[in-house]
Amino acid sequence: MTALDHSARDGTNGPAGPTARIPFPVVDEVARHCLQEEEPETVHIEVHLPGRLDPDRLRRAFAGALHRHPRILMREAARPWYGRRYEWELTPDADVEAVLFPAPDRDALKHARARALRDAPPLSASPPIRLEVVRGQEAGSADSTVLFLTINHTALDGPACLRVLATAAELYGGRDNSPAAPPTRGTTAEAPRAPDTPSTWAPPARVAHGTPEPPQHHGNGMLVAELSVPHRPKGSPYTVNDQLMAATALMIAHWNREHGARPRPLRITMPVDDRPRGTDMPIGNGTRLVEVPFAPEELDASDMAALLRRTADRTRALKAQPRPQLGHGASLLTAPVMPVAWRAAFTRGLRRVAGPWTSTTLLSNIGRVPYALDFGEEAGRAHAVWFSAPARMPRGLTVTTASTAGRMHVALRWSRSLLSHGDGSHLRDLFEHYLHATEHAAPPRTGSTP
Repeated sequence: MTALDHSARDGTNGPAGPTARIPFPVVDEVARHCLQEEEPETVHIEVHLPGRLDPDRLRRAFAGALHRHPRILMREAARPWYGRRYEWELTPDADVEAVLFPAPDRDALKHARARALRDAPPLSASPPIRLEVVRGQEAGSADSTVLFLTINHTALDGPACLRVLATAAELYGGRDNSPAAPPTRGTTAEAPRAPDTPSTWAPPARVAHGTPEPPQHHGNGMLVAELSVPHRPKGSPYTVNDQLMAATALMIAHWNREHGARPRPLRITMPVDDRPRGTDMPIGNGTRLVEVPFAPEELDASDMAALLRRTADRTRALKAQPRPQLGHGASLLTAPVMPVAWRAAFTRGLRRVAGPWTSTTLLSNIGRVPYALDFGEEAGRAHAVWFSAPARMPRGLTVTTASTAGRMHVALRWSRSLLSHGDGSHLRDLFEHYLHATEHAAPPRTGSTP
């Protein structure tokens, strides 16, 4: 949606006519049907800056960015019980102050992370995002700033909100924050071929239970890490994303073996985002989800080259296939042929029944952050950016990665009914071990196939 789709104004910051409404897209509606207070569907973005930001100037810049991308200024519209659709109501201005400055606190960083996982911005107020500014939390830098963007995932995804933040950075610092050109992959140029894919009829493996936290500690836990971007020989038939995928699969297989789980096929959900990154980027939930399968016998770290090549074949083929965001069945679920409340009850029941067939985990690789996120001379540009995706059961674990300033920033997020912080630390160590192992894969022989 562009500015032309936003309601007209009368010159006094008010709408000239009825507020514009748009029906929930399929992804938004399915997410809205399945909301749970115990495990909120939030996306967290954490941006580290070396300097300080002026509060009033930041508020003005962020408000300007919201108006540059008016599709983000929305709230859920009221509807009668018999209404057949959820609708977004576009608003001329924000209903609430979106930029917050928490009181200074020795553990402010820890508390801001906890709020990002626990407290979803309400859908009833525009915009459904929150930006918290935490100051002086980095060791050796009292002037440092950390920005926490918390997003209600029913309305928006991480890449869309990062685009809005890049616009705010440009308005604040006056420096160009246009997206950088996509990196040259440097892989062997091959057309996607039909991969050798294991059957997907059997229910996939679940992440084995570790030491869940007490019932009163519901919701998600999270651990972030900064790693080196894995080395990949020039001309390799796989990408860094394939290395991350292989490391994630090996991490879970190792974890499940340690916990006595019977070997079963793994399926890893991978978001694919084909949107442009410029100011014309569509704002909303814009990724489509594909599932990368692995048979138990394929997860052999001793033959890493074969695993990486097999992974590359599958991810390349899946990305090339046109597919609705949530598959073909979701469009039927959201067809407005009956009241939305009835469809919601049916969708929630179907989700419970289909739980055993839900993928094992989700790996969301943002890749290289395309914007400098440069806030000017005093605040500087971002030197670390973390994302985390919701980790609701039955998956219970997600891995989200992004790279900034030549470093890989990894967030492991888990359901506290499945894992504890100690379990998360062990999984982080396993992920780092297997990601490092992908750097030492023997180069494939010419003409050989895995």
